[in-house]
Amino acid sequence: MVRQSIPVIIVAGFLGSGKTSLLNHLLRNPQGARIGVVVNDFGKINIDALSVAGQVDSTVSLSNGCLCCAVDSSGLDELLAKLTRPGGGIDVIVIEASGLADPRGMVRLLLNSTNRRLGYGGLVEVVDAAEFDRTRRRHPEIDQHLRFADLVLLNKVDRVDETARSRLAELVGELADGKPVLPTAHGRVDPTLLFDRESVRQRQVTARQLSFDELLSESPEDCHEHLHTAYQSVEFTDDRPVDPRALMRFLDDRPAGVYRMKGQVHFGAAGQGQKFTLHTVGDFLRFHRTRWGRDEPRRTQLVVIGSGLDRERVHRGLDACVGEPDGADEHCMLDVLKYTRS
Repeated sequence: MVRQSIPVIIVAGFLGSGKTSLLNHLLRNPQGARIGVVVNDFGKINIDALSVAGQVDSTVSLSNGCLCCAVDSSGLDELLAKLTRPGGGIDVIVIEASGLADPRGMVRLLLNSTNRRLGYGGLVEVVDAAEFDRTRRRHPEIDQHLRFADLVLLNKVDRVDETARSRLAELVGELADGKPVLPTAHGRVDPTLLFDRESVRQRQVTARQLSFDELLSESPEDCHEHLHTAYQSVEFTDDRPVDPRALMRFLDDRPAGVYRMKGQVHFGAAGQGQKFTLHTVGDFLRFHRTRWGRDEPRRTQLVVIGSGLDRERVHRGLDACVGEPDGADEHCMLDVLKYTRS
């Protein structure tokens, strides 16, 4: 079995936006995952119910299998190497950036990491709906932060009326340049929007191939309707080959509201009979090239996740990618291979 990379999610936002509430919510609802956490202000994490053992300035083990550390960004790469050490059992890492930090620095550090066990899990920007206008006046750089976000949580919507909520959602969506904007209260978001339950299962000792049905399934006890009605997932399956140039055009111009795409792609290009696993978060794109299983059908299976998705547009766009590439185009896979790890 090919070992899946550990997604690293960066949570940013100005002071008081609700980053710690989001983090506490994820720790209380880990969906079976072992969560590694990097925080700047450990004191605000709700540790009473988590039975912390150890010191604040070191790696500690929590009752639900999480690890929490307190570091600055200069030691981030070294810290992540410790969290991803063999045998650590971490499934996902969440970094809570300082309220006054420029999150782009952490993103650049993460993307430049040489640790092949890590994968980019996205930049989540948390904004306070009740204080957004005042925060924007005090910190105009928030406009730039929103443009670089992969997902925006419009938090504390319970503190504004419907008219203000609609205005803010539209404004923040414009500032975020079409990135998905998810309204939340108290940082409550379905954890499966941020990380995959199936990636946790894939790190089990017993290796097996997950079916597409398993990829999409959710048990009733894990399904919190009030949390995930605000975002949608669109599934796409096709047994025909995919034209690599057409798919790259789709990925370069994704429909508004798309946050993540994941799944496997069967390309029809000559000499490219391997399976390409696709992972996108915001503008980040990565393919991993592996072998098909002995009895595994050659087909493309993708899940598109986001907020405010136009399902028909997503399906039309992916349908247009199906087809054999031009046989005379010997470089049709070039753009795909630029984003591929074996």
